[in-house]
Amino acid sequence: MLDLITHSAGHVVAMKAGGVVTASELQRAIDAIEAAKQNHPLVSMVVEIDNLRWMTLGALLKDVGYGLTQLGDLKRYHRVAVVTDQAWLKHVAHLEERLFRALEIQTFAKRDHAAAMAWAAELPRGAHESPEEDGYHGA
Repeated sequence: MLDLITHSAGHVVAMKAGGVVTASELQRAIDAIEAAKQNHPLVSMVVEIDNLRWMTLGALLKDVGYGLTQLGDLKRYHRVAVVTDQAWLKHVAHLEERLFRALEIQTFAKRDHAAAMAWAAELPRGAHESPEEDGYHGA
C-alpha cells in the first residue's frame, strides 16, 4: 500500500507506505512528484513507512528505473523526511544521504510526524516563490 498524504506546502509530496507496494501505487507517487516539479523549482518529500513488507517486482523495477532517471535532476530535490520506527530503514536513509549529498535526508520517529512535515516544508533562503517569504518586505 502506498497512499499520498495531503501537505499544505505545494512543493512537498507526502506519502505513506506499508505492506506490499504495487507498481500502480508507485506510479501515482511518481506522477505527484512530477506534478510538483512542474510547479515548483524545488521539491521535498515526506515518506512515512510503517510495516513495509516488500514491493512487487513491477514496483521495484519502476522505482529503480525512475530513480535512475532522476540522478541528473537531483538539484530539483531539496529534502526527504523519512518517518519510521523501523531501525533498518533508518540505516538505509542514512546510507542514501551519504550517496546523494545534494539531498538533505533526515529520519523521524513516527511520533514526530508533525515535525517531519514541518521540516520538509522549509525552503532555503532565496528559494521561496514570493520575496516576502524570503524576508524581503520592500525598500
